[in-house]
Amino acid sequence: MALVLALLVPFWPGSVSASVEDAQRERWFQPGERFEYNVRWGIFNVGRAVIEVLEPRELDGRPARGFRMTARTNSFADAFYKVRDVNESWTDPDVEGSYLYITDISEGSYRRDFELRFFAHNGTAELWSRETGLHKNTVRIYPGTLDPLSVLFAFRAHPAPLTVGTVIRQAVTDGKKYVLGQATVVARETVKTPAGEFDAFCVVPDIRDLGGVFAKSPDAALLIWVTADERRLPVMVKSKVLVGYFTAELVDYRE
Repeated sequence: MALVLALLVPFWPGSVSASVEDAQRERWFQPGERFEYNVRWGIFNVGRAVIEVLEPRELDGRPARGFRMTARTNSFADAFYKVRDVNESWTDPDVEGSYLYITDISEGSYRRDFELRFFAHNGTAELWSRETGLHKNTVRIYPGTLDPLSVLFAFRAHPAPLTVGTVIRQAVTDGKKYVLGQATVVARETVKTPAGEFDAFCVVPDIRDLGGVFAKSPDAALLIWVTADERRLPVMVKSKVLVGYFTAELVDYRE
């Protein structure tokens, strides 16, 4: 669902050094890492979302890291707005640039099945329909541009320590537009979720360039809490939009 995706995978800025040590990279995240979230609209539970790290593979002869997010509404929400979404991202091993981003979206009567191909060598990203095979759009990009899912992991891997007041920026595209995303660390506090209690930083992304429900909400707000350790686990997200308040809380984490 577009809203759930926006909640859990906003424009998380981050970029890692090109000379990252292998030992440091191994501490970021490994295949099999999995986050499961419960999503609430006000007091109502409306669905679940899962983010996971995939087994590495080769993509066009290049080693690649993979990430996947799935979101689905429960039987209660299915009655008025059924959602079955899958988003998949493939990047270079250091998460410094995207190779491929796939979106398979089913939300109510809306369908979207696109593939975004990144061509860093000529500074473009091309959006293609996987249903029709037709080219939909081309955007200009710069080296280090990421897709909306991989930016979460780039943020986690960013070498700079987080402190209140830290601002991090990252180039990102969804195939429709190219933006320089920005996020600011605004507080450090304890948060409680079904998965436990966490010492966490509260991060506020700049959502002016986020489309969908955020673009329609003049007083929209988005808050993300990540653990205050080197893992930077995303444990909770809260939003205020035109249709009310949404909360995504971590219910299960597996390494």
